[in-house]
Amino acid sequence: MPHKTVIVGGGAAGLGSAGGVKAANPDADVVVYTEYEDVAYSPCGIPYVHGKEIPDFEKLFLATKEQYVQAGIDVHYETAVTGIDTTARTVRAEGEGVVSYDTLILATGFDYADPGVPGGDLGGLYYVKNIRRAMEWDKVLDSVQRAVVIEAGPLGVEMTTSLAHRGIETHLVDPNPWPLAEMADPDIMAPVEESWRELGVHAHFNTTLKGFLGQGHVSAVATSDGEIPCDLVVVATHKVPNARLAAAAGLKIGSTGGVVVDERMATSVPGVFAAGDCTEIPHGLTRVPLQGLTGSHAYAQGKVAGNNAGGGARTYQAVYIPWGTPAGKWIIGGASFGETTATALGIPYVLGQAQGISRARYYPGVKPVKVKLLAEPGSLKLIGAQIVGGEGIKERADFLAMAVKFGMTLHDLSTMENVYSPAIGALNEPIVVAATNGLDELRKAGKL
Repeated sequence: MPHKTVIVGGGAAGLGSAGGVKAANPDADVVVYTEYEDVAYSPCGIPYVHGKEIPDFEKLFLATKEQYVQAGIDVHYETAVTGIDTTARTVRAEGEGVVSYDTLILATGFDYADPGVPGGDLGGLYYVKNIRRAMEWDKVLDSVQRAVVIEAGPLGVEMTTSLAHRGIETHLVDPNPWPLAEMADPDIMAPVEESWRELGVHAHFNTTLKGFLGQGHVSAVATSDGEIPCDLVVVATHKVPNARLAAAAGLKIGSTGGVVVDERMATSVPGVFAAGDCTEIPHGLTRVPLQGLTGSHAYAQGKVAGNNAGGGARTYQAVYIPWGTPAGKWIIGGASFGETTATALGIPYVLGQAQGISRARYYPGVKPVKVKLLAEPGSLKLIGAQIVGGEGIKERADFLAMAVKFGMTLHDLSTMENVYSPAIGALNEPIVVAATNGLDELRKAGKL
């Protein structure tokens, strides 16, 4: 009998896992269970369809169902797995009964945190996740005049911008003093807030959600700052691991609520692997467990889990988290962490920052780029970075995450080479200027 791997979940981690199994063992039986009608689409693209930057939802599908059949991946759509017996190596699937496996991969993803307020059962509350529901909600948006976004996390930031682009009066409610407060610094987000004001967004920071109001359908949001009338609410609360199956099966669960995995993406139970938003992964510097990373992380974890479940030998390393997203008319990003997180964790740092440009200043389309670098006192090894600008943010975030990972210092960054071409790169790379400024400040203070 061929080796059989059962995968629970059809997102980036689940389908990445399926490909990983097949890469390690082309003859393996691979069965994927998903509760949804589709697999392998990009939920991260949904806000951009709502904002009309992407013309239609069909663009978000990465492959056809027939392509998975041709690849030898047996996907069971709209089929929930309701239980796991790790001793017998079986799962229970709705409508199919008990299904055996040789290895099992959990890629069950995330849930949105329960807002924990009255009115959660009203109509008009939109949780951005499933593409078929998103298609239905997109039609609803045509008649929405006023919307409220709950919480300014990554999805909330994207949806706030998208709804404003759609011409909808948009209100953003968040208990923190600025958007993305758990990961981004206030000076990085200040230009974003200004651009939102230009778009007509009403931001309600330091404001607590009290409830959803209405008769059958939401008509207002109650907050600590009063009521906000609305036609629709986007609930973009914090992502929490969907680890219920794992916990019920006796797998070790960590401090974030995610499944604990080792570098092979193996769980505490032999033969069971996990990947994606249902897991927690250590930060490369602090070793603090993190959960709810990006789709690229989920896919890479899935590849590792699948390869090992199929008999291969791959490892997944601790993360340094390059991140970035459009926000208002700007793009924000970073690597590892910024000042807010470093301060919260009690991590000392020295700072280097610069306001630069993305291209030659005389070339059309030149955009500002602000770079902020955090380095370890003494060694001056880079420990974090944050960036805001008009272009080139993703590439800098990727590079700076690698710079953190491999212990590059402000000295290294100050003397790095950079591409100079008027159309794509300025003479003075903002990263170089930020590192040089940091060193100059240390010299002035007599600390270098």
